[in-house]
Amino acid sequence: IKIMEANQDRPFFLGVGFFRPHTPYVAPKKYFDLYPMEQITIPFAPENDRDDIPPAAFAHNNPVPNYNLPIETCLEAKRAYYASVSFVDAQIGRIFKALDRLGLSKNTVIVVWSDHGYHLGEHQGIWQKRCLFEESARAPLIVYAPQAKGNGKPCGKIVEFVDIYPTIAELCGLNPPDNLEGQSLKPLLDDPNQNWNEVAVTQVLRPGENGNMVMGRSIRTERWRY
Repeated sequence: IKIMEANQDRPFFLGVGFFRPHTPYVAPKKYFDLYPMEQITIPFAPENDRDDIPPAAFAHNNPVPNYNLPIETCLEAKRAYYASVSFVDAQIGRIFKALDRLGLSKNTVIVVWSDHGYHLGEHQGIWQKRCLFEESARAPLIVYAPQAKGNGKPCGKIVEFVDIYPTIAELCGLNPPDNLEGQSLKPLLDDPNQNWNEVAVTQVLRPGENGNMVMGRSIRTERWRY
């Protein structure tokens, strides 16, 4: 916020990284109070949910469901994760309020995203990341551009993080290199429902059987993840 105040009369770029909600789940108590323990639940999974899933589908810390922790501990961890998310949400809100106060909201591009998704006990006790399941590979992405026609509208099309740089470059009137693998998302920012037949590729090194590492790969279309 201080940097914005000092540079409000000239172009600036801010990369604002928040460590939370990464482990350890630490946040002020008032954010825990938003989530009473009696409202926290563990995701449902059939008893045989893992029977047809190969070992390589699980991260190195997931072969044992819930780390062998008591369910009470898992519920407390989930509550703490929620509290950490709300804590970061409040910090982002402080930045947005500063943009409004400084009169910068109408000429500032804002992109909010996370580097990955997160497991909170799905598939009989998977936690954290390093998986190719939807909960881990899918991540939040919100783009606000003052000149975009579709601000505030949800978009269900498939995009990738490599698209962020060319998108910001076009919105700022810059010319990125020609060899980028990503593409500008400006067409979707103007019309979130237009035709967009793209796929997303995700990969992560998998702990295979007998200690042999396997590169896990996933392709996501609008309907399926393979």
